[in-house]
Amino acid sequence: MTEHDSSPDSTDSAPPWRADVLAAILTVCCALPGVILMWDFTVDDSLIAPRYAHHLVQGVGYRFSAADGVTDGVTPLGWAHVLVPFARGGVLSAWMAAKWIGAASWLAGVALLGVAIRRVSDSNRKWLALVLLALCTPTAAWSVAGMETGVVLGMAAAAMALRVLRPSWSVPCAALVAAWRPEALPWALVIAATPGRDEHLDGWQRARRMGLTLLPSASLGLLRWLVFGQFQPLSLLAKQPDFTLGYRYAVACFLLTGPIALLAFRGLPTWVRALQLSVLVHLAAMAMAGGDWMPLSRLMVIALPGCMLAAAHIFASGGPVWAGLRLTVSAAGLLFVAWRVGPRAAKVGTTRLALVDAAREKLRGRCAVGTVDAGWVGAATASRIVDFAGVTDPAVAAMSGGHTSKQVPRGLLDARAVDTVILLLAKDARVATPWFESRFRRYTEAYLAPRLGAMGFAAHSLRSGALHYLVATRTVACPLQAKEQMR
Repeated sequence: MTEHDSSPDSTDSAPPWRADVLAAILTVCCALPGVILMWDFTVDDSLIAPRYAHHLVQGVGYRFSAADGVTDGVTPLGWAHVLVPFARGGVLSAWMAAKWIGAASWLAGVALLGVAIRRVSDSNRKWLALVLLALCTPTAAWSVAGMETGVVLGMAAAAMALRVLRPSWSVPCAALVAAWRPEALPWALVIAATPGRDEHLDGWQRARRMGLTLLPSASLGLLRWLVFGQFQPLSLLAKQPDFTLGYRYAVACFLLTGPIALLAFRGLPTWVRALQLSVLVHLAAMAMAGGDWMPLSRLMVIALPGCMLAAAHIFASGGPVWAGLRLTVSAAGLLFVAWRVGPRAAKVGTTRLALVDAAREKLRGRCAVGTVDAGWVGAATASRIVDFAGVTDPAVAAMSGGHTSKQVPRGLLDARAVDTVILLLAKDARVATPWFESRFRRYTEAYLAPRLGAMGFAAHSLRSGALHYLVATRTVACPLQAKEQMR
């Protein structure tokens, strides 16, 4: 039995529907400050889907560059189509809409999670889980990053809430999360195979739910095969798994897992243990996938709503001293991330937009631009983009190496008529003489620089905040007509 406090819960003393509304409002109020503070967070890849959406509006088709073929450059197939109604104003217009859609989706999921937390227990200590929500910089940041992650986060929060409210409904929500984020499939299968609160499953029910969970992912895989000739997203092909990096990534993400860090297990009901199991399975899946290069634990955030829900039950089921100790342990990792990464991450958007503005004139009329950072560069010019990370380019994706470590050959530059290459200097590095002997931040750029120098490329600086790029250019005969510059 769950221990009760002598003090009544103010939300539980109201009529059930009113208590649910108050719980939803309270939970949203805890999440909203983080969303506001991290509104300016983004990553380069968030501008890829908006460029696809802009080309769809223009009638060019599902292409990252108008001069190239149809490519599978958006891992959540269908996300670019969601942004089409907002893409008439250009790439940045669609990107801004994506931020609003992500924030709204996350807050809607949070509201439902608040209702579930209210029903977990009669103890007031369950609301300590909202401290974890308020401190969780990764969920706040990724809800407004401009990627599909905000929508996926909202669906993941809804799936967790439904484990308490309507367990059978949590399965399709988790299945949709896995369809857009392939690494989440093991997590979703755990949700499907384990019972929710006050639920009992037999073997047939488990098998049927797991089959339902696989259906959206399999359907998207089949669609990809029919359109692009391969079942897996192009981004998976472009990045070869590194299990050492994946293990380190999973260990770092472990700091964010509230109920796992609480080390509570004895006496927990099956549905809470299932939430803990889903987090552990997701950590293993991320390690197998090789982790991720993006900041603030992007791959981990879909499992964090489940952590918060499990924490609500754990806080409520013990005494006040244990609740305080467990809260301290589980909040420590979140506080560390908020202090160490949060302030810098909250300024990324301003820096990226300044880069886009500064690069527009420099890239005007260029034939083809090669870069590892295809997102912001694609927002700055309508010219062909040669994506050295391989996220949007099947030819580059097939090369060995990860997103930032591919040895791009000269033949590719010549075949694509690349007359401009954008390279990121190492932190605090200065431009050397000659320029191609400068220190560069990523392997691909360090590999290319001396070869570009031998090809007669000249370079000049492009700076924004702490980011210092070199724009290397050469004069070549361009067979392509660059379209009107995107706004």
